[in-house]
Amino acid sequence: MLTQSNPGFVEIGKRLGKENLFKYIEKFGFGKKTGIDLNGEGSGILFSLDQVGPVELATSSFGQGVSVTAIQQITAVSAAINGGTLYKPYIVDSIVEPETNEIMKKFEPTKIRNVISEETSKKVRLTLEKVVAYGTGRNAFIEDYRVGGKTGTAQKVENGSYMIGNYILSFIGFLPADKPEIVVYVAVDNPKGITQYGGTVAAPIAKSILTDAISALDIEKPNGGLEKEYQWYEKEYTKLPNVVGMSLEEAKKVLSEFNIEYTGNGKYVKSMAPSSGTSVIIGSKVRLMLGN
Repeated sequence: MLTQSNPGFVEIGKRLGKENLFKYIEKFGFGKKTGIDLNGEGSGILFSLDQVGPVELATSSFGQGVSVTAIQQITAVSAAINGGTLYKPYIVDSIVEPETNEIMKKFEPTKIRNVISEETSKKVRLTLEKVVAYGTGRNAFIEDYRVGGKTGTAQKVENGSYMIGNYILSFIGFLPADKPEIVVYVAVDNPKGITQYGGTVAAPIAKSILTDAISALDIEKPNGGLEKEYQWYEKEYTKLPNVVGMSLEEAKKVLSEFNIEYTGNGKYVKSMAPSSGTSVIIGSKVRLMLGN
């Protein structure tokens, strides 16, 4: 399926030429097993170089006509955003003696090769953060955190031909975008009754997983980051201003965009919930406690 980004990748492919393009495809680990400690891993499908003409070069540039596994995708994207190093993925962290809990064998990350430079990786991270803040990945945006990612809308193949109206919708996302700690890949096979775009279907699922990961991994709020460009149909967030110490009338003016509830006796705001600085939806409820 041709999207706005695909013509750009076709042009990149033309400038690279088929030799360089497929050199990078292979350096990122596509076309061969990653060696992960799971049975039944596939290698994926790539064109051999002697099969690549102008059409194959163009379609391979944006991912059509090739087949990759989810673990290949995760491994390659991790290399693109971690500073440029491709690692061998693994599932088992360690083997422990059940009676003594002594670690019998510990598995560590295995470096395979450098694929791109740290500077290029930094540019990739920023570009993918813009996808979430400004582009098709907006449904994965998490307030106060830096999220990067890319949507995917892939036509399925049957009997050697692309199917009509039958897609695998995906989103691959990571956070924090400046120093990634987690990568999530979500793919949904031919969802029914919904617009067929990865940003519509898969990105919200990835957002939910990434949000849980923030708590599970105790990821701190980063400094900086991009502000989301809201569309007319989206609920807009803003940081709640501090009205503690103000009179009720002053607080009402400052919080004019919110639904205010207040309790207590007195003329001044003693506390507020949510607390100031919290990112909240414009128009949401703010509770004030009054006192003297």
